[in-house]
Amino acid sequence: MFTIEDIRAAELKIKTGADFPEFIKEIKELGVKRNDVYVSNGLSIYFDDEDNALQASPDEYPDLIINEESSAGKLEHALKVHQQGETDYFTFCKQAADAGVEKWVTDLEEMTCTYLDAEGNELVKEKIPSVK
Repeated sequence: MFTIEDIRAAELKIKTGADFPEFIKEIKELGVKRNDVYVSNGLSIYFDDEDNALQASPDEYPDLIINEESSAGKLEHALKVHQQGETDYFTFCKQAADAGVEKWVTDLEEMTCTYLDAEGNELVKEKIPSVK
C-alpha cells in the first residue's frame, strides 16, 4: 500500500496543471486506483484496489465557498488555462469553486477526471493524457 509520504513526494513535483498527467502516472504506479478531491477544503482521498483509503490535505489551503450555480463553461475555461500552465493549484481550486465544483474524482483505471457539482451532477469529464 502506498503511504502519505509517497503521495506528498509526488505532489511536490506539481507546479501547474500541465504536470497533472505525470502526477497521475506516478501515483498510479504506487497503486492508487481513485482519487477524490474536495474543493471547499482541499481534502484528497486516495483509494487502492481494495478500497483502502488514505487522506491528505494541503498544509495551507483557503476555505472556499462553492458557488451554488454551477457552470461547465467557467470550469472549461479554468481547466484550459490551468492545463496550459498559466495557473497554480490554488488558483485553479478557487476558479473551480466559482464554477460550482464540489469535488473531482480521478479514476486511474479509466484515466478520467470527472468534476461534480454539489448535487453530484457531472459538469465536465476529461480523459487524462498518457505520459510515456
